Amino acid sequence: MATRQLDSSKHTGVISLFNQNFVKTGIVPKETSKWLERAKLYREQADYGDFYLVSVQEADGQIQSAREFIAAIETALEKMRQSV
Repeated sequence: MATRQLDSSKHTGVISLFNQNFVKTGIVPKETSKWLERAKLYREQADYGDFYLVSVQEADGQIQSAREFIAAIETALEKMRQSV
């Protein structure tokens, strides 16, 4: 988002800008949006849910999704650098 001077004061705004500028344009795969939304949901449940406990499977899944998200972003950044 910094590559395009995009920012929002809310998580939902950041996700919306990310989807509009990177997912819908095909710069990053659609899966990245799903990973981001799921991470936001888990964070909200942990922050605001009473006594929310994350299972080992959920944690492992989020770690794997985060790794895949980072790899997708790194690939997109490399493509953006090459096109300049």
